[in-house]
Amino acid sequence: MKLGKVEFCHFLQILALFLCLSGMNQAELTRSRSKPYFQSGRTRTKRSWVWNQFFVLEEYMGTDPLYVGKLHSDVDKGDGSIKYILSGEGASSIFIIDENTGDIHATKRLDREEQAYYTLRAQALDRLTNKPVEPESEFVIKIQDINDNEPKFLDGPYTAGVPEMSPVGTSVVQVTATDADDPTYGNSARVVYSILQGQPYFSVEPKTGVIKTALPNMDREAKDQYLLVIQAKDMVGQNGGLSGTTSVTVTLTDVNDNPPRFPRRSYQYNVPESLPVASVVARIKAADADVGPNAEMEYKIVDGDGLGVFKISVDKDTQEGIITIQKELDFEAKTSYTLRIEAANMHVDPRFLSLGPFSDMTTVKIIVEDVDEPPVFTSHLYSMVVSEAAKVGTIIGTVAAHDPDASNSPVRYSIDRNTDLERYFNIDANSGVITTAKSLDRETNAVHNITVLAMESQNPAQIGRGYVAITILDINDNAPEFAMEYETTVCENAQPGQVIQKISAIDKDDPPNGHHFYFSLTAEAANNHNFTLQDNKDYLSKELSYS
Repeated sequence: MKLGKVEFCHFLQILALFLCLSGMNQAELTRSRSKPYFQSGRTRTKRSWVWNQFFVLEEYMGTDPLYVGKLHSDVDKGDGSIKYILSGEGASSIFIIDENTGDIHATKRLDREEQAYYTLRAQALDRLTNKPVEPESEFVIKIQDINDNEPKFLDGPYTAGVPEMSPVGTSVVQVTATDADDPTYGNSARVVYSILQGQPYFSVEPKTGVIKTALPNMDREAKDQYLLVIQAKDMVGQNGGLSGTTSVTVTLTDVNDNPPRFPRRSYQYNVPESLPVASVVARIKAADADVGPNAEMEYKIVDGDGLGVFKISVDKDTQEGIITIQKELDFEAKTSYTLRIEAANMHVDPRFLSLGPFSDMTTVKIIVEDVDEPPVFTSHLYSMVVSEAAKVGTIIGTVAAHDPDASNSPVRYSIDRNTDLERYFNIDANSGVITTAKSLDRETNAVHNITVLAMESQNPAQIGRGYVAITILDINDNAPEFAMEYETTVCENAQPGQVIQKISAIDKDDPPNGHHFYFSLTAEAANNHNFTLQDNKDYLSKELSYS
């Protein structure tokens, strides 16, 4: 089959115009010779050139069917005896052929991005016999691309981060746009990138889409986030090209470029002297514009007269320095302390040492306030002794307490009767002399633990407590007693000198050198010569023997 001469010339004119407009390469159309066909009489004829590929523009919007091309057979003499039929992809539904002339038309709008080419088969039949007058011929209709697709950022919008203070040219992120047009034909799919919003802080590589920093020393503390708009335009960015955009949110991440600084050169705090050990005296904080690990600090007391009395630690959540008491405060001993405190970053970046030093100093003065304290005894525990034979009113000992405050108020003494329920003792309210109030019995209670109260005469609510242990000394005021009631039996055949009972005694007293008991038989028993007592030489027992 071949195109008619008139149609062929017409087609070439249209094609030449299209190629000039689109820059299409002539090599995209190919021709080949048809197979030889033997007519009657066995005379072999050679066919003329025929097209084996047609081109049709996509997205045709006209109302009439779009002319594609013409098929023609040498057998066709123009007398209507030959009819042409079309089969294959899109035959009848998309492409139709005039069975008399061989003209092919497209009846629907075509989209190259949906299907780039169609393979069809054409055949010339004898209209009367309906038999082929030459073999079936296969050809391709290629859909010619037009620039009808804008570039798209399939992964947008983008988010990215870059460290603050990065040098110019630091890569931030790469954006990529895709174009559905034919990348092998013209410039319809050749994309270039440009930045519409975000200058002068950032730039984009036109060919790669790599976004880079364009200004030095961008400071997160001044502005930490930027919204960029990136455009991708096809046709190599020329006028008439289609474009698409995406947004890129760039966040400046923190680096340690800000040293800590105390807002004040000195601080003063007042604390009562009664504040317990481990209590918080004050919280101070050095300001640091950085965040996270870059703002982590450590505090230490580097000088002052409060070393050993106070300590400072860091609150990991707030990065505050917490000053606490290590020893009890005493207004009468010292009324104020001065501390030199240093705050320093824990993670210093060597690149920014020139912005330092990354530490700071401040002075903290702590004023100790006087508190009305209770009287204090000269000893925490007094140990005293008294004989159980002591008479009522006997002096046992003396306790002493004083008011530690500057006023030095007089002190009055009393005994906490909850510790002396039987009221064995008295105390002189003014002198602190402790005396016996009742007879004592060591065997009933060997040690008395009493609490003595000391009250300020000017403020009885201020009460100090002293502790007294009174040990009762023993005297020999208890007779010995047998350890048990004895009932002894002896066999009638007992041998003389045989021990029949061991006898022991006890004494409630407690002599320093131990007990020494003397045993003897009563006068009545002594006249009975059948029994004798034998000394065990332990001062505590005797053996009764049969004699």
